[in-house]
Amino acid sequence: MGGGMVAMLFSDIEGSTLLLRRLGDRYLDALEDHRRILRAVWTAYGGTEIGTEGDSFFVVFGTAGDAVRAAAEGQRQLAGHVWPGNESLRVRMGIHTGTPGVYDGDYWGMDVHLAARIGAAAHGGQIVVSAVTGQLTQLPDGVTLRDLGTHHLKDIPEPEHLFQVTVDGLQPEFPPPRTLGTSTSLPSPATPLLGRAPDLERIGELLGRPDVRLVTLTGPGGAGKTRLAIGAAAELTTRFPGGVYFVPLAAVTSAPVLWTTIAEVLDIPPRDRGRVVAYLAQRTLLLVLDNLEQLPDAGKVVAEIIEDAPHVQLIATSRRALGLTGEHQHPVLPLPIADGPDSAAVQLFVQRAQAVRPAFTLTAGNTADVVAICRRLDCLPLAIELCAPRVRLLSVKELLARVDQSLDMASTSAATPQRQRTLRETIAWSYELLGPEHRRTFRRLAVFSGGADLAAVEKVATGIDLLDAVAELHDANLITVYDGPDGTRVRMLETVRQYAADELQATDEDADVRGLHAAYYADLAEIIEDTKKTTSDLPLDRAEIDLDNFRTALSWATSHDVPTALRLCSALAWVWVVGGYLAESRAWHEQVVTAAGTTSSPELAACLRGFSNVLLIQGEAEHAEQVAARSVEMARRLGDPAGIAYGMTVLGSMQGQRGDTRAARATLTEAVARLRSLDDEWRLARVLNHLGGIEEDLGNFEQAEELLRESLRITESQGDVHELAVVGQNLAYLLTLAGRLDEAGELARGLVPTVVALGSPTLTMAFSNTVMNLLIRRGDPVRAAELFGAEEAMGERLEIPNPYREEELAEALELVGDTLTREDWERHRRTGRTERVEELLGRVSL
Repeated sequence: MGGGMVAMLFSDIEGSTLLLRRLGDRYLDALEDHRRILRAVWTAYGGTEIGTEGDSFFVVFGTAGDAVRAAAEGQRQLAGHVWPGNESLRVRMGIHTGTPGVYDGDYWGMDVHLAARIGAAAHGGQIVVSAVTGQLTQLPDGVTLRDLGTHHLKDIPEPEHLFQVTVDGLQPEFPPPRTLGTSTSLPSPATPLLGRAPDLERIGELLGRPDVRLVTLTGPGGAGKTRLAIGAAAELTTRFPGGVYFVPLAAVTSAPVLWTTIAEVLDIPPRDRGRVVAYLAQRTLLLVLDNLEQLPDAGKVVAEIIEDAPHVQLIATSRRALGLTGEHQHPVLPLPIADGPDSAAVQLFVQRAQAVRPAFTLTAGNTADVVAICRRLDCLPLAIELCAPRVRLLSVKELLARVDQSLDMASTSAATPQRQRTLRETIAWSYELLGPEHRRTFRRLAVFSGGADLAAVEKVATGIDLLDAVAELHDANLITVYDGPDGTRVRMLETVRQYAADELQATDEDADVRGLHAAYYADLAEIIEDTKKTTSDLPLDRAEIDLDNFRTALSWATSHDVPTALRLCSALAWVWVVGGYLAESRAWHEQVVTAAGTTSSPELAACLRGFSNVLLIQGEAEHAEQVAARSVEMARRLGDPAGIAYGMTVLGSMQGQRGDTRAARATLTEAVARLRSLDDEWRLARVLNHLGGIEEDLGNFEQAEELLRESLRITESQGDVHELAVVGQNLAYLLTLAGRLDEAGELARGLVPTVVALGSPTLTMAFSNTVMNLLIRRGDPVRAAELFGAEEAMGERLEIPNPYREEELAEALELVGDTLTREDWERHRRTGRTERVEELLGRVSL
């Protein structure tokens, strides 16, 4: 097929690595059936197969309609096929129509890259197409298009409008496309924005000026700062080709977590400051940073974004200004004073009242009372939203009487600002309407940060009818209920949570409730850690859902319940490492270990092991060894056989990293013997992996391979996908050193999707080094130099030092020899520093 306009289709099997693991040798039969079915379809619709690699296809069609019809027929036939083991083989497909370049029978150019990115954005069983493809296609019967909105695709500078091809009889619903983020991540408000037209106009005008980078919405709690920020941002989406992103920060209390939260909203791995700044520096977008008042370093973070990302503008909400040069404040006042039925405050009251009592209307008999209620509430939106739903139980006149009583009580304290007193007493009024048990539950919910699932609520509230309590608090608009990944979750508005916390602190329940909270989340952290040992899906996402609760529990327990703090710190160590929260991990370990003092305990010994690992990752090998040795000594004093074995595993690894391979071999060999006697296969697999690395360093390749393969067998039986990748990459490196390059290449090739999907910084960097060594020995020094540079830059961004960098560089240059000059090596190394390791790994040929 020659030049001109063509439709390009990319497809591949979703979850092929896990499917391979489940099917074993039968996977080849499934792969062959998949190829046979789709090749027949491509041929039938005039497609030309340009490339096939593994489970993927790149096919070109003469028209967009032929490509869409082929994709639809292909999905029909795949869905109707019976696969080995009754598995479900799901293929994702993406189509773009354009005019790519043609060279030597192959296609190239941005149109090809865009088609590939669209394919990668789809889910298994789904067909996603570009806007131009949708426009050029005359859809056959039984096929329709669904608008998926505008999305950002990797390495594509401008957002792309995507559509889903929906085929009758096949799955119609899919999760959002796998993109870097849509052009807007704004929440969908539950109520319309009323009475804010002048505010929207001024904010829009400010952000339309090239000299305005930051607009801060200031005002008291409950004035509607967040709602106004969302409304203003929604009107500005067309001005920002890079997107508009809402960053909720109510539960954030430190600058590192603020950077992490921004990265999570932007979907930038890894979650570090340098990566966020580099990403923002290349884009024109709007960030809405919501709730900054509790962050002492918020101004520094915002200033850095303004300085280093010249095309990014920000809307911030805070009860006080950030105090930055160039900051434009916009005070968010209460709604205009209610003076009649058409005022925004009265309209808001009516809308919220009708949500619980649809027949409610303004009448000649109640309008004056509704206006009076809004005035008594200072027309604060949150106060009105809390008050109005009570018309389900009370008349408007009864409401007015109760509001008057609450306001009278509030006015007795001259020390509290008027508006805050009003809002506080509005919440207090809703609180007092609850029965004693529901008030008790409401107070106790204050200990949760970032929401909680129902199991956590039941544990902390104790002795309640859970569903009745949640329903009552939700009806009173004191909590919100939403769907989490594992079921229903509840949360409070931050202002309401602060009130509940004050009420809790005023009782004798506070310490007991916070103790229950800490104990629950220590148990949960240990359950998630145990799940990690036996599941093929790393439960990092589950842990990150409750990171704010873990932080809150740790903060309290460090001062009040050190054993629980030690349990939390130990169980979360892997989350911090795999998730890239190294600075936070270091800080928590230091605080908890200091709080524990010198009193020996199994919990402290376990925490010291995690602390040692963090120190090693951060390049402090000597300090790491000292901490590991302390853990072993403590376990010996306690007479804890398991603790001794576990500590020796860590200590031996530290000794090996420091270069004392003889001591490391002795320590790890003893650890292996102890773990075999304890029948602890999960930890045995890990120490075998470490010992294999030591034997490799000593040049005993045969013994090293035997140890690594035993570790691999045990790990495969347990299904720990992260550890499988760790051991697999170590074995690939050993085979590379041993000159068995074909075996190493095959193993490494199969590991690439898993390593990239896991997103663990330390694993990714180690695997990158293995692939670099393999590429050099296979005669591809250019790609090796690029990987070296990318890994080097990644370590610098994440503050993960590599003490062996110069040694690795010298070894690489010696292997390269005359095949590449030093000048060319450095040039490709610099090029690699601008790339992501994950992207390079996906492009190398192994």
